[in-house]
Amino acid sequence: MPEAFGDAGRTSAGWHLQIREGSESADSSGRKAPSQIFRIVTTPKQNTPPSRGWAPRLAQESRLRQLDDLLARPRSSDEALETEIERAALLGALDRRQDAQQAFIDILRRSPANFSALNEFGTLLTGMGAIDAACRVYAEAILHHPDNPMGHVNLANLLLRANKHGEARAHYDAALKADPDHAGAHQGLGAVLADNGDREGAREHFSKGFRGHALSSLPYRGIEPPVALLQLVSSGGGNIPTAPFLDDCIFLTSVAVADHLDPSVPLPPHQLIFNAIGDADLCEPALEAAIHLIARSTKPVINDPRAVMKSGRTSNAQRLAALSGVVAPKTLAVARDILAGLDGAASIAEHGFTFPLLLRSPGYHTGRNFVLVEREAELSETAGALPGSDLLVIEYLDARGNDGSARKYRVMMIGGKIYPLHLAISRDWKVHYFTSDMADQPEHRAEELAFLGDMPAVLGDKAMVALSDIRDALGLDYAGVDFGLSADGDLLLFEANATMVIAAPDPDERWAYRRPAITAIIDAVVAMIRERAAGAGQAPNPVTS
Repeated sequence: MPEAFGDAGRTSAGWHLQIREGSESADSSGRKAPSQIFRIVTTPKQNTPPSRGWAPRLAQESRLRQLDDLLARPRSSDEALETEIERAALLGALDRRQDAQQAFIDILRRSPANFSALNEFGTLLTGMGAIDAACRVYAEAILHHPDNPMGHVNLANLLLRANKHGEARAHYDAALKADPDHAGAHQGLGAVLADNGDREGAREHFSKGFRGHALSSLPYRGIEPPVALLQLVSSGGGNIPTAPFLDDCIFLTSVAVADHLDPSVPLPPHQLIFNAIGDADLCEPALEAAIHLIARSTKPVINDPRAVMKSGRTSNAQRLAALSGVVAPKTLAVARDILAGLDGAASIAEHGFTFPLLLRSPGYHTGRNFVLVEREAELSETAGALPGSDLLVIEYLDARGNDGSARKYRVMMIGGKIYPLHLAISRDWKVHYFTSDMADQPEHRAEELAFLGDMPAVLGDKAMVALSDIRDALGLDYAGVDFGLSADGDLLLFEANATMVIAAPDPDERWAYRRPAITAIIDAVVAMIRERAAGAGQAPNPVTS
C-alpha cells in the first residue's frame, strides 16, 4: 500500500482491514458502456480547503502548481498524458476528490485503455466508497491489460470485500500466473483460503505475501499535522473494522501485520498504537506478536492485546457467567470429528448440553458457519459440513419476546462509556441487522428508536448494571456486546469482544433516526484516540495475568 500518488503499480489499500460485508455488489463481468464507467460519483465529502502550513501538504500543493504549469506548455501527447494522470492522482491525495474524478474521466475519454489512468481512477473510487464503479474501472483495465497482475489484484480485493470468494480467487490466481511473486496476490489469496477454512494454505500465502511487506502506510489527506497512529492487524482476519472512524483527514495511519512483522524492523513514528486485532479465538499468534510489539514502544495503547486474548467465546462464557444479572451460554470447544462421529451427542451430553444447541466454527462473524442444531439426529451431518478442526458447541439462549420475534441489542463500549448502537428484531433465531425484519416493520423501528433514545429505560437497571460489569471485566477501550433480555430482565449474552462493527445505515430516510447514535459513537472513538495520543486521556484498564 504505497504512499506515493501517481504510482501506476499500486493497489487499492487495505483489503484485510476493511469490513467484508455490506459493500455494494462487485461486478467483474467485463467491459461496460462508457456512460457507466465514466458516471460521476457524488460523495458528501467536500473538497478540502488549501493547507494552512503543514509541510508535506504544502509540498503536494506546490507539486500541483508545477504540474499545472507543465500542462500549460507545449508537450508531446505522451508526456502530457503522464502529467495529467499524476495531476489527477494528486488531486485525490489532496482530498479534492470531485476534481480528481472529473480529471480522470477527461483522461479516459481520450485514452480509454491507459492502464495507469484506469488503475489510479479505480483506487480513487475505492477510497470514495464507490465500489461498483471501482469494479467496473478495474474490469476495464483487465480487459485491455489481461497480463498486468495489478488490475486483477485490485478487482479481487473488492470482490473479497463483497464475499465473492470464487471470483476473487480467480483473479488472484490470474495475478500469480502473471507474477508468481506478487505480494498483494499472495496476501489476497491467503485471505480467501482463510475465509474458506483452509488455514494451512492461508499461512503459506500469507508468509509469501507479507515477507518484507508487513509494514505499510495509508494515505493522509488532511490540511494540518496529523495524529500519527500505528495500527496492529492480523494477517488472517479477526480485525476491528476501523474505516468508519480512522478518518484520513485526521489520522496518518501506519499498519503493521503483527504476526509477520520482522522484530528487527524499526517501528514507524507514532503517537499511539491502536491494536485492531480483535478475535481471540482466531488471532492468538498475532496477539502474542502484538504483545511483544507494544513492548518496543513507549506510546499509549488502545485495546491492550493481553486483554483481547482473554475475550474468546469460551473464556467469556466462563468468566462473564459469574456476573450478577448475566446469563452466559455454556460454551465448549470440541473436535469436529468427534461431533460428526457416532458418539458426538453422547460426548457433549456429558457436559450438560441438550438440544436445541448451536454450532460455530471459530473465527467467523456475521453469521457465517454458525448453525442451529434442533435435534440430536442432525448433529453429525451438521458438524461435518462446517469448516475447522474444532467447533464451538454453544448453549441456545431463547431471546424471543411475547410476539415470537428474537431481539438482539448491540452496545459499544468506548473509553469506558456505554453507547447504544442498534436493536435488530427478526423471526429468525440468527439475528443480524442486515437480514432482520427492521426495514419492513415500522413498529420494530419505533422500538429501536426508543432503545437509542433512552437505553436505561428500555433495558432496566439489572441489565445496565450487568453491562457495566461486563465492561469492567473485558478491560477493553473499544468493544461491543450483543445480547438479548430474558423475561425477568437478565442479560442474555451472545457475544462480547472488540470485533464489533459500527456500520452506517443506507441513505434511506427510514434510517434517519439511527444516524445520531452512530455519529455519537464514531465521535467518541475519535475523541478517545486524540486524547490518548495527546497524553490527556486516562490510562487503559490494567491487565492482570
